[in-house]
Amino acid sequence: MLNLNRLSSLGRNKKAQQGGYAGGRAAYGYKARKGHKAIEVNDKQAQAVKRLFDIREQNPNWTLSEIAFQLNQEGFTTQQGKQFTKVQVKRILDRREFYEGQYHYGGITTTGLHQAIL
Repeated sequence: MLNLNRLSSLGRNKKAQQGGYAGGRAAYGYKARKGHKAIEVNDKQAQAVKRLFDIREQNPNWTLSEIAFQLNQEGFTTQQGKQFTKVQVKRILDRREFYEGQYHYGGITTTGLHQAIL
């Protein structure tokens, strides 16, 4: 008899291999809808993601805190509607490949079904 956890894991792995969203909270810039294989772009958050990478490119010597300050000055907020901190900025910068359309899950890397923001 197959273990339910194992079965769930196999399903998530298969979904990931196909570039689909395997579950959990959607990355900043996206929203997950039940019954949909791919996450969808959240337009307002996607603007913040693009702006964050623009700021980084234009100001390569800025600290993460300086980037967060600039985003906050421009009125962007986190998923919870709060101000950005250096932690959230780093989390987004570390996911550049994801925002470019790649999907990584449990050792699997593939082209994601999600729309690239960058």
